[in-house]
Amino acid sequence: MSEPQPHLIVLFGATGDLARRKLLPGILHLLQSRLADDFRVIGVGLDDLDDDGFRRFAQQACREFGARPVRSEQWEAFAPKLHYVNVEDGPQALATEAAKLEAELGGEPRRLHYLSVPPKAALDVVHTLDEAGLVDRSRIIMEKPFGTDLASARALNASIHEVFDEQQIFRIDHFLGKEAALNILAFRFANGLFEPIWNRTFIDHVQIDVPETLSLQGRSGFYEGTGAFRDMVVTHLFQILAFMAMEPPTSLDSDSISEEKNKVFRSMLPLVPTEVVRGQYQGYRDEDGVSPDSETETFVALKAEIDNWRWAGVPFYLRTGKRMAEGARIISIAFREPPKSMFPQGSGVGLAGPDHLTFDLADSSKLSLSFYGKRPGPGMRLDKLSLQFAMQETERAGDVLEAYERLILDAMKGERTLFTTAEGIERLWEISQPLLDDPPPVRVYQPSTWGPNSVHQLIAPRAWRLPFERTWRNPNPTGA
Repeated sequence: MSEPQPHLIVLFGATGDLARRKLLPGILHLLQSRLADDFRVIGVGLDDLDDDGFRRFAQQACREFGARPVRSEQWEAFAPKLHYVNVEDGPQALATEAAKLEAELGGEPRRLHYLSVPPKAALDVVHTLDEAGLVDRSRIIMEKPFGTDLASARALNASIHEVFDEQQIFRIDHFLGKEAALNILAFRFANGLFEPIWNRTFIDHVQIDVPETLSLQGRSGFYEGTGAFRDMVVTHLFQILAFMAMEPPTSLDSDSISEEKNKVFRSMLPLVPTEVVRGQYQGYRDEDGVSPDSETETFVALKAEIDNWRWAGVPFYLRTGKRMAEGARIISIAFREPPKSMFPQGSGVGLAGPDHLTFDLADSSKLSLSFYGKRPGPGMRLDKLSLQFAMQETERAGDVLEAYERLILDAMKGERTLFTTAEGIERLWEISQPLLDDPPPVRVYQPSTWGPNSVHQLIAPRAWRLPFERTWRNPNPTGA
């Protein structure tokens, strides 16, 4: 991983929702925190703006969506770095502006191109960068989805590789940019306590559960051709699964970690359509832009299996959906129960299920280990207890980077650990093909529920962890 260097950042889709909510505030924080070296930003979009108009847009975005207050002196340092090119002015206008700003930076600054554009526009942007002469010394960040099946993923990768080398391409997954996701690696490989039991001998099953309360929020045009599986499972949940299941890398460099993740993907068995539940919330077909007879799933739950020495026979249950009862990002590892209990009936052992290790991947990340312990008092009554940790309890909680901030900074440095490879994404589409070829019918579920009832048959005789019977402890109950 290289040290920070001066950068020209070219942000396509600069006036879109992602840029407004995450990218522009994130780039500002990289300047505020001095994590990034000097840079210039060219915003590229369809809106009829000049530099001053783009700066006003960015200032409003940073004030409205930035996680930290924007002081006037910070904005005055940031604003002159922002420039704008209308995409209709063509590659030459982009090349001219880039040459001017690179001369200001001096030397040969690196280039970072962020494609915050719909998937169908990605190749047009790639060719624009080629025609503008901005491929050398560059890295390109691409948003999901990376194709819609194996054939389209291979075609997309082949087309991009005509312009950019694989080492230049950073396929982004903001789930992996979260502090809690990285903490999985630290938890597993920095502690001698858990890695020896991180296998089929001690673990019964794993759940990765990402319900959302949100609806489409104006994204029906994208969502109708995508659905929950393509939108969330291939690009997010499978990536989290790889972090959970990978073997220890030889080092923490990005190539070693990517190789171990790809080994997991190679070991995954093709999905079985009868072990997948697809759902659609009541009222989805009434949304603007949705077909009245749409079969697009807004919910999916499935069983995945990894056929290797560590995980053979351990099911991984994945669930995600729109308009569900709660919003959460939970990984739950269920340990095997003791083969025989010496505790008498009525003691309470086993009533609350197996012991669990739970990661909460929300922004306020938490970790919990549940276990049975004796209830104080006479006799032998057991209760389910837990050890809990919250990131906010540490004195370094203020140092947490938001996901997009971390990923932009990593791409600047050439750190590929949290990005996906062409091989990995193509393999995931390969194991998904049986489901895409023969999808089960969608089942209607009511909004603000946990999906179709058949999800319980999918996981039986086990049970879903969400909704939790117990709540997370408040690490700061007094509010002081």
